[in-house]
Amino acid sequence: MEQEGRKLTIQILRFNPQLEGDTPRMVSYEITEAPGMTIFIALNEIREKHDSSVQFDFICRAGICGSCAMIINGTPDLACRTLTSKFKDGQIKLLPLPGFKLIGDLSVDSGTFMRHMNERIEGWIHDIKADEVDFNKLEERMDPDVAEEIYELERCVECGCCISACATKRMKDGFLGAVGFMKLARYALDPRDKRSDSDFYEIVGDDNGVFGCMSLLGCEDYCPKDLPHQTQIAYLRRKMLSVK
Repeated sequence: MEQEGRKLTIQILRFNPQLEGDTPRMVSYEITEAPGMTIFIALNEIREKHDSSVQFDFICRAGICGSCAMIINGTPDLACRTLTSKFKDGQIKLLPLPGFKLIGDLSVDSGTFMRHMNERIEGWIHDIKADEVDFNKLEERMDPDVAEEIYELERCVECGCCISACATKRMKDGFLGAVGFMKLARYALDPRDKRSDSDFYEIVGDDNGVFGCMSLLGCEDYCPKDLPHQTQIAYLRRKMLSVK
């Protein structure tokens, strides 16, 4: 006879800022744990069997889209990658990511922040002018080690966990943040990007850029993808110091 799973108590911050008179409150739900259950699966069960009004975000279920990021027992993480078995006492508290506009419950608007961030760093390869392109010429081969470095930085899914874990961002609204530094380092490494160090300095060479980072390591400690945030911030700082 198959043994029934243990009981989980999941507390969720409920608040809909669009609903007049609504106030923030913690609501508890009790569910039965299933083998391999993640926070994402648990939330879907709550919405299907207990309360269909619970708001949270998801797309891929594979840790690729970054949309299901939330605070799980005090730690920013991805709901689709966090197993409920990690919490031995069966007590789980879920809060929305701080630092972003709240849509409702666990759903936040990280998309607006990420769009503005990409516009600020001009997150695309700055190549030669279109009328100078020789379409008969093959693109130069990239050094495999450089390609591997770029690929590593491309693993950032813009989940926002680094922003929520950043004390500097809490104090300075104009601070670019680790996700921006990670993206910009990717273009600074890419030999196809024709921007100079001075061009990058214009973006991150001040206190709202890499010199404003206090190196508290929250971004690296809580990155679900274990990306080398501090290594890339140090890399950008060295590039900025080379600008005279």
